Amino acid sequence: MINERGCGARFNCLAVLTLVSDSVPVPGQGKRRRRQEAERQQLAARTAPDVGRWEVFFETRDKAELRAHLRRLREARIDGSVIRIDMLCGRLALPTTYRLRRFVADPACESDHEHSDY
Repeated sequence: MINERGCGARFNCLAVLTLVSDSVPVPGQGKRRRRQEAERQQLAARTAPDVGRWEVFFETRDKAELRAHLRRLREARIDGSVIRIDMLCGRLALPTTYRLRRFVADPACESDHEHSDY
């Protein structure tokens, strides 16, 4: 930038950088993080390998067909936290395959929890 004297103007700018950890927390952020962490832990406990298994219930190579099936599941109000979408990426030899799996609790584990004294 050139001023009226024809000289280049200099700007003396000071940039202040702060680390995220040094910044002031946003109100409610800690509460939200604790709630989200508790939800993740509950889901991990519900879908632990010793509680049940993931079972394939739908497989297709057509993405539109996958979307239609997911829409029907949402309309039926199926719990999305126990549904997994796997995308098996194919290359030249194999096409991409979409697979839906649902978590199926082991009946032996369910009966153990029902008869528990806790």
